[in-house]
Amino acid sequence: MHSPHLLLEEPIRMASVLEPSKSSFFPAMTKIVGTLGTKSRSVDVISSCLKAGMSVARFDFSLGDVDYHQETLENLKTAVKSTKKLCAVMLDTVGPELQVINKSGNPISLEADATVVLTPDQNREASSEVLPINFTGLATAVKPGDTIFIGQYLFTGSETTSVWLEVTSTEGDDVACAIKNSATLAGSLFTLHASQVHIDLPTLSEADKDVISRWGVKNKTDFLSLSYTRHAEDVRHARDFLSKLGELQQTQIFAKIENIEGLIHFDEILQEADGIILSRGNLGIDLPPEKVFLFQKAALYKCNTSGKPAVVTRVVDSMTDNLRPTRAEATDVANAVLDGSDAILLGAETLRGLYPVETISIVGKICAEAEKVFNHDLYFKKTVKYVGEPMSHLESIASSAVRAAIKVKASVIICFTSSGRAARLIAKYRPTMPVISVVIPRLKTNQLRWSFTGAFEARQSLIVRGLFPMLADPRHPAESTSSTNESVLKVALEYGKASGVIKSHDRVVVCQKVGDASVVKIIELED
Repeated sequence: MHSPHLLLEEPIRMASVLEPSKSSFFPAMTKIVGTLGTKSRSVDVISSCLKAGMSVARFDFSLGDVDYHQETLENLKTAVKSTKKLCAVMLDTVGPELQVINKSGNPISLEADATVVLTPDQNREASSEVLPINFTGLATAVKPGDTIFIGQYLFTGSETTSVWLEVTSTEGDDVACAIKNSATLAGSLFTLHASQVHIDLPTLSEADKDVISRWGVKNKTDFLSLSYTRHAEDVRHARDFLSKLGELQQTQIFAKIENIEGLIHFDEILQEADGIILSRGNLGIDLPPEKVFLFQKAALYKCNTSGKPAVVTRVVDSMTDNLRPTRAEATDVANAVLDGSDAILLGAETLRGLYPVETISIVGKICAEAEKVFNHDLYFKKTVKYVGEPMSHLESIASSAVRAAIKVKASVIICFTSSGRAARLIAKYRPTMPVISVVIPRLKTNQLRWSFTGAFEARQSLIVRGLFPMLADPRHPAESTSSTNESVLKVALEYGKASGVIKSHDRVVVCQKVGDASVVKIIELED
């Protein structure tokens, strides 16, 4: 017997595993978030990343200043225009991240069983005996026996690039540690993670607020990745800050769960956030190894049932330096999809990795294969049962559209929306076919000028599994007459045909509003 969560036909023909995959306009239903940086910031490389399947570009402000990231973003805009591939922008805050400062940039060799002192005195030179850090309160936060990890990319499995320390004593602001493994730290900046220790720093720092106010506002950031989210209040505070910044009122906040505090308060955080990022790097060393998979499965289940996008990180670490993932990593990507992840986030693999384009391509292919054996029918039934009765009006329409599409074996679901909520609800039920979200712009004013909404809503669909946005002509409102809706539908169908997801004689399910009524209809295409 095989798992009910996998859709495999009995008897299983092992030779079928070797059959080549069919190419598709959409590389996978699962989305890919790529971090742009040193190896992936040129127009050519970004264009290739977009063609390979990247739909969200992440800008990590732990590295690089506002000008550096602005230059990268301008290159992204150029690449989007040339490839005609829509891409959302995610601003990743630094938050209460502790760092080791190595001003000389010289490699630092640390030997197992030796002692090293962590000090807040940044005037001291980093060496194998002393490591200056950017936080004065570490000595009061830790106690003998506590674990500290330091590295450019924490414990990837290549332990020669990151070090594991155990606190032995504190003196003043200094912390003495025993070195547990030999390692060489290379570069000018390393991340420090004190395992299961509360760090008394704000989740949204003043430096983060400055970046958001300058870079975020200027570029109308689609997503804010709130690093080290520990409490629901962290999300509320960030949302209150964004609400005062005009355009960023629409920016979605993705809470990044990176430590035990975030795990403990997960349910409250999920209620407040627009989405969740499971940051398995730091969290993976905060948790016992045997508990990591359990957190992932439980967290993804909670995100799925609440209809909020879930993003999984740290899946193909080895591809930072290698052209092919390990067997365990390839399986890990597939399991993230089968567990219910909306998107896979690539960090160092695309930021400073040698093969950013190949990494996106391979991850996309693995996701697509996993989606083929994902039991959508069982998932749909479980989701309907979980929602229960009576359903809300929108929930009822969304589930009916998916049920109809499954029954008639539709090739695509087309949803007309202004806010994007209806399309996201449809995607929540994980239909087997793509959902084309036709975002209808709305005219708005701030009493000084008129503008159209829609661009935010379209780009924010790019992190939701199975949802593919299309921005409609603003002259066609979402709640309109049948004639204007037919006009927009025709454009959507042409888009579907050009994408290769719709062919002659296919059935298409359409979800739209006509006046005050919500309508789900099935159309069969002619030649």
